[in-house]
Amino acid sequence: MSNSAKADAVLALHRFGMGPRPGSIAAIGGDPRSALIAELDRPLALPAASSLPSSAKAYRTVADANARRTARAKQAQQQAKKQQMASASGASGDQAQAQPEGQAQGYAQEKDAVEMAAKQAADAIPDPGRPIYLQEAKLRTEAALSADIGFAERLVWFWSNHFCISANKIQSMSGAYEREAVRANALGRFVDLLQTVESHPAMLFYLDNLESMGANSTAGINRNRGLNENIAREIMELHTLGVRTGYSQDDVISFANVMTGWTLVPPGANPQHGGEFTFNPRLHEPGGQTVLGKRYEQDDAEQGRAVLRDLAAHPATATHVATKLARHFVADEPPPVLVEQMAKAFRDTDGDLKQVAIVMVSSDDAWRAPPLKLKRPGEWVIGMVRATGITAVDPVRYTGGQELLGEALWRPSAPKGYPDDEASWIDGVGRRLDVANNFAERISGMADPQAIIEDVFASQIASEVKQAVGRAESRQQALALLFMSADFQRR
Repeated sequence: MSNSAKADAVLALHRFGMGPRPGSIAAIGGDPRSALIAELDRPLALPAASSLPSSAKAYRTVADANARRTARAKQAQQQAKKQQMASASGASGDQAQAQPEGQAQGYAQEKDAVEMAAKQAADAIPDPGRPIYLQEAKLRTEAALSADIGFAERLVWFWSNHFCISANKIQSMSGAYEREAVRANALGRFVDLLQTVESHPAMLFYLDNLESMGANSTAGINRNRGLNENIAREIMELHTLGVRTGYSQDDVISFANVMTGWTLVPPGANPQHGGEFTFNPRLHEPGGQTVLGKRYEQDDAEQGRAVLRDLAAHPATATHVATKLARHFVADEPPPVLVEQMAKAFRDTDGDLKQVAIVMVSSDDAWRAPPLKLKRPGEWVIGMVRATGITAVDPVRYTGGQELLGEALWRPSAPKGYPDDEASWIDGVGRRLDVANNFAERISGMADPQAIIEDVFASQIASEVKQAVGRAESRQQALALLFMSADFQRR
């Protein structure tokens, strides 16, 4: 294999995949573009996902645990108060004549004792949300480590961030949401992906749509509560059209009214189906609504689905999606020609996301830019681990490292997700050195930096890096230098 073919393979693995792993350059070196496209034909499902609960079941499991915690806490409070009353009734007369200051102190101590008993009783029932989150993180991470190239996995990661939720708000559903809504539709039609994510209970919970009520709905009148605009605004601004694309505040309000009634089944009311999507007509604003100049007269969930279909087909959505995809994979300022090629593919195929991805990797404009784009922390960590051939992870250590690097798994600080530009991540490169040193220390007995350069990267590493690695005082230092090099950090 020529050096130019090896270089193309390395670029393909970095720019579009999860980074080189043992044997990957030789496997795709003959035709990297065809190898990328071929990976899109393979199943995206996680092999061991059957062992994980559905989002609804995970939600019910946590809700049930919380209910038991509350009940145990109340029981402990009642028991502690009974014991205090019994103790008080047996107190001597001298104790009963205590000074007010002493009485106040005694009341405070009794209150603290009751609260402590309640807390201990509640803490005796573990929170099942954390283990579910870690199980999901482990399977997701190991899928990225074991992928031949990782192009399809990168697409899952991209769409999960585009349609992000936060585990800080709905931890139990965060991993299952990605599996059920994003992974299942990442290579399908955009309209199906959009419909699925916006009706998923995790998204409805995250964007506060569960109790959004039309002012003239039955629930809105009876409860004197009103509209929440979050889901309508984020769908238009972040998920479909993009900012400054012609929609108005009136469109947001009308669309928010359309989305009233999209909620989930309360787990306490339905132990079998709690946490599943449902349309509640008592929350829905009656009557037709006008969004972007079009009237929607449906009186049920179909009204929202109709608006979503039209948003998915809007030309601005094609441009917005194409720009974000090209920025994520190719460059912070992607080539306009590439963006238009991808947007055209989106429009011509009714939003076939697989075809859009194929057009991207088939375009010469996607390959011309030098590998200058800084990887996000998650991509860098996976690339570092893949290079060593490791395919199993400790999810506690992995998620902790991601949090340290500022890209905590499924925990973006806002609905716009994690940013995809260098300016947002460059200040955190120093923290990567700590992670690289720690990882190098743990694997120095099993990973040879020279073997990674020669075998995993087929010597397609900058000469300066090779020299620095060769002069390192220890294997740990050599590995850390290698992991911190631009060959690992950029794509």
